[in-house]
Amino acid sequence: MSEPLTPLAPGSLTGLTALVTGSSRGIGADTVRYFAQAGANVVINFRNKAPRAEKLASELRELGVEALVVGADLTDPESVQAMFDQVSQTFGGLDILVLNASGGMESGMAEDYALLLNRDAQVNVLETSLPLLHEGSRVVFVTSHQAHFIRTTPTMPEYEPVALSKRAGEDALRERIPALTERGVEFVVVSGDMIEGTITATLLERANPGAIAARREDAGKLYNVSEFAAEVALAAVEPIPADNTRLVGDTDSFGDE
Repeated sequence: MSEPLTPLAPGSLTGLTALVTGSSRGIGADTVRYFAQAGANVVINFRNKAPRAEKLASELRELGVEALVVGADLTDPESVQAMFDQVSQTFGGLDILVLNASGGMESGMAEDYALLLNRDAQVNVLETSLPLLHEGSRVVFVTSHQAHFIRTTPTMPEYEPVALSKRAGEDALRERIPALTERGVEFVVVSGDMIEGTITATLLERANPGAIAARREDAGKLYNVSEFAAEVALAAVEPIPADNTRLVGDTDSFGDE
């Protein structure tokens, strides 16, 4: 059996606090786990799965770190403000903010839900977090190649509305880089190919059987959840590329931005 993936050195984040949106499962959960393994206190954000979030928090507290569980609907500004109020009361500030939560393929949602969550909510979360961020803090926005390169490389029709909304969110966040830089806050985008085992991949496969296998064949390899989460965690500490973008996995199938 292989050893668990631990991308960050133990103790390297001791004394720091990291919040990952949408971190009760999937990429978010593994990202917050890597931060805790490195010694960071963590904030686990969830929308409606409190028991799962609490179970993860219990696991991470055994590592000797503090783990705050906060439910918040990111599309509700009051809910977001309440989340950061709790973070402020518990930790006083924030060193790492990972904007991981996204969506838009769920059934029963309003037509504009993808844009509301993937653009408007992302910007609001960032702006609401600003009083807690300080010089040296870092913001990480998680996206996909299918969204990042959507202007030059078409994606699956079933995913296009989500891809467009996520690219709109990325653009809106990038517009805030100069203001963040003035405050000494760093910003980086992490873009990855389709990730094996995510909800998005499952929904795409359901809508378009064979889509994931076809993408895997084109790319040669698709990252799994824990592998991609390791890249997200590293993006929070490693030097930021000149274009503020960390590309993970195959990009040969995609054109320029």
